[in-house]
Amino acid sequence: IPKQFINVYDKPVIVYTLEGFQHHPEIDAIEVVCLDGWHDVLRAYARQFGIDKLKWVVSNGDTAQESIRNGLLGLREHCVKDDIVIIHDGIRPMVDNFVLSDIIVKCKTYGNAVTSLPYNEQIFVADDAFSTTKYIPRETLRRVSTPQAYRYGKLLWAYEKAFAENIGLQSGTYANTLMVELGERLYFAAGSEKNIKLTTKDDLELFKAYMKMEKDSWLK
Repeated sequence: IPKQFINVYDKPVIVYTLEGFQHHPEIDAIEVVCLDGWHDVLRAYARQFGIDKLKWVVSNGDTAQESIRNGLLGLREHCVKDDIVIIHDGIRPMVDNFVLSDIIVKCKTYGNAVTSLPYNEQIFVADDAFSTTKYIPRETLRRVSTPQAYRYGKLLWAYEKAFAENIGLQSGTYANTLMVELGERLYFAAGSEKNIKLTTKDDLELFKAYMKMEKDSWLK
């Protein structure tokens, strides 16, 4: 089972993610880039859990960048160039309302916005496998993740140029790194420590713990 369809407390991970967007008043519509073979499952869950802002489901690509491009191409009939498009990982199920609000405000102001947090650990540059003589001051670093917001026209331009010229498409890249490689300045928006990505089993257990804390708090 793909990670986004794993059930946690009788609800798939992807539904928790969708609910964050469903319940935000400034989100008009949702598109999901989904694994082939799971489109009908996704639509069934959306009906079951009342995700009526889900309007479009498109197929994924072989890489994250191809999947984002597929999503952008799927919106050509529905978006104009100044519309704000928010990109988010389906396996980041704890997107906070204030995070979405802040990236929308920042994107309206600057043309883009990326969720970010300070980096609180020390970072050293390896001279070799065993030693170092240089560190990077942590006040110069930011941890950037999703959600990220961009004007639709600008983002579509970026992906068309990147794929035509093979820029910013290497393994591990995303919309934010692609934009920087194309010479664009990115603007920081609010982040949240709870906005974890469910990559490992430990991440899933942490998500369950967060959900249990919220349930216990609600019960009190």
